[in-house]
Amino acid sequence: MTEPALHPRDILFDADEPLPPALPVCDHYAGVEVRMRKSLALQAELGPVFDITLDLEDGAPVGGEREHAALIAELLGSADNRHGRVGVRLPQGDHPAFADCARAVLAATRAPAYLMCPKLRSAADFDDLACRLDALGASAVPLHGLVETHGALRDVAALAAHPRIESLSFGLMDFVSAHRGAIPRSAMSAEGQFEHPLVVRAKVEIAAACHAAAKVPSHCVVTEFRDTAALADAARRAMLHLGYLRMWSIHPAQVRVIVDSFAPTVAEVDEAAEIVVAAAAAGWAPIAHRSGGHDTLHDRASYRYFWQVLERAARTSIAGVPALPGELRARWFAPTVPTAPAVRR
Repeated sequence: MTEPALHPRDILFDADEPLPPALPVCDHYAGVEVRMRKSLALQAELGPVFDITLDLEDGAPVGGEREHAALIAELLGSADNRHGRVGVRLPQGDHPAFADCARAVLAATRAPAYLMCPKLRSAADFDDLACRLDALGASAVPLHGLVETHGALRDVAALAAHPRIESLSFGLMDFVSAHRGAIPRSAMSAEGQFEHPLVVRAKVEIAAACHAAAKVPSHCVVTEFRDTAALADAARRAMLHLGYLRMWSIHPAQVRVIVDSFAPTVAEVDEAAEIVVAAAAAGWAPIAHRSGGHDTLHDRASYRYFWQVLERAARTSIAGVPALPGELRARWFAPTVPTAPAVRR
C-alpha cells in the first residue's frame, strides 16, 4: 500500500517547530453599534480575510460598559458572525466593569475568536490578568496583548513568550503620549511613525520578540483614513521593513487596502508556485530555477520562504478572487484562515 504524500508543511518544518498562528492580516476595530454591524456585513462580503475586534475599551460609552458588553455578546452569537472571526477588546484589567464585561462576552452563544487585553504594564501584570480571565471561563480563548506602555515594552520578550499570548499589537497613540511630550505629534502620522527613533525601536522590538516566540506581531493604526496611498505605503513598510504579519484598521475603507498591501504580488505568487511545485517533483531535493534571466539554486531553506508566500496569498484571497493556481489550491490548500470557534449548545 502506497504511503500518502506528505504535505509541504510536514516536510519543510520540524514537527516540534512552533509556527505563528495563521491569523488574518487585518484586524478591524469597531465600537459604535452601527459600525459593528457594518463591519460584520463587510466581512460577510469579503470573507474572513480580516478579523473584527468589537471594542469594549475606547469604543464603549463611559459608564455604559456593561450594556455595551451585552450588545457585543448578542453580536457574537448572531447569524451575522458567520465566520467566527470576531474578537473583543476588553476594558483595562483594573476597570471596575472588567469582570462583568468579560463574563458577558464569554457567555455569548459563540465564543470570541480572541480577547484583546489593553494597557499591559508588565509581564507579571499580564500573567495575573490571564489567570483572572481563565478563572472566568476564557481558558480556550486566545489572548492578544497591546504594548503601549514603557513597562510592557521592557517586558516584551516575556509577553511574547507567554503561552496564553497569540498576538501582540503596538499601541502607537498611547505609547507616544506616555513620553509626556518628548515625542512630537508628528510621530503619530502615517509617515512620521516610521521615522522617529523611539517609535521605530518599539516596533522593531515587538516584531522581533513575536517572531522569536512564534507569535503574530500586529502593526498599529494609520489615522489618515481617507489617504489610501499613505495607508498602503505604511502597510507595506510595516510588513517588508519591520516584519509585521498583521495591521489594525479603524475605518471600513482601510480594510481592503491593508489586505491588498499585505498580499504578495501576482509575480511573487507565480514564482513561489513554480519553485514549490518543482521542489515537490524533485522530492524536495535542491533544484535550479531560472528567474529574472538568471539561474538560481534553491533547497529546503528557501523552499520554506516560498511556501510561506503561498500561505500568505491564501490568507489574503478576497472572496471570489482566487490568489493561487487552481491545481495548487486543490493539491495543498484547504481553507487557511483560522478555524471558527465552536458554537456553544
